[in-house]
Amino acid sequence: MTQSGLAAGPAAGPAAVDGVDGVDGMIARMRALEEELPPHDGIAVFNRVYLTVTLSVRRGLVDGLLPRPRSAATLAAVFAGRYLAAVDLAAAGAPGPACWRPLVQARHHPGVHPVQFALAGINAHIGHDLALAVVDTARAHGCEPSALQGAFDRIGDILVELEERVREDLMPGPDPLDVADPLTHLIAGWSMERARDAAWSAARLLWSMRRLPELAEEFTRRLDAGVGLVGRFLLTPLERCPGTRTG
Repeated sequence: MTQSGLAAGPAAGPAAVDGVDGVDGMIARMRALEEELPPHDGIAVFNRVYLTVTLSVRRGLVDGLLPRPRSAATLAAVFAGRYLAAVDLAAAGAPGPACWRPLVQARHHPGVHPVQFALAGINAHIGHDLALAVVDTARAHGCEPSALQGAFDRIGDILVELEERVREDLMPGPDPLDVADPLTHLIAGWSMERARDAAWSAARLLWSMRRLPELAEEFTRRLDAGVGLVGRFLLTPLERCPGTRTG
């Protein structure tokens, strides 16, 4: 265990995560993190949410509910691997992708609600990692991204369902928040469906740039920075920290 409280492990590329076994490896990593991290750690909050998603995707693969199951399994595993690679960088004290830095930096902040941690992680993972995972999978399987759209859409449907659960389970309660509550406004401004649509567009753009590496690198860097900026807004502290004076 490192000083950050995260156990580092090797991140796998597309060649190492083909098939359901690759998804199982990612699930094992997430379960290990669940045991290692304090429950209120912001990364732990997202990890619990994402473990639920990955288990649902695995069931869909085993039950034959995802089209092109071999490619879908690679996409799911490569997608999860990008999150776990960011965790590994945080464990090593290294700067990870800009999209994940807000969550890593704010993970212990007492003024941030669990639903904010969850949505910030989902924002980073969908807004940045998903597009890159689609491109990585298309390259690994020698196909166009359009061949992966069925699997992309099904995984996206699972994510949309989970977003609804996140909002229900992690929002403060039991009473509904007042419409004027800042948390209500903050989380209402982010949409999984819009993020998923943007990820698909970004994947198609990146694929079209595959023979223009400098342009693709610049686009990826700007995408990463833009998603990170949204993450910082999502993690705006909404409760006064203990010991803070007012007035």
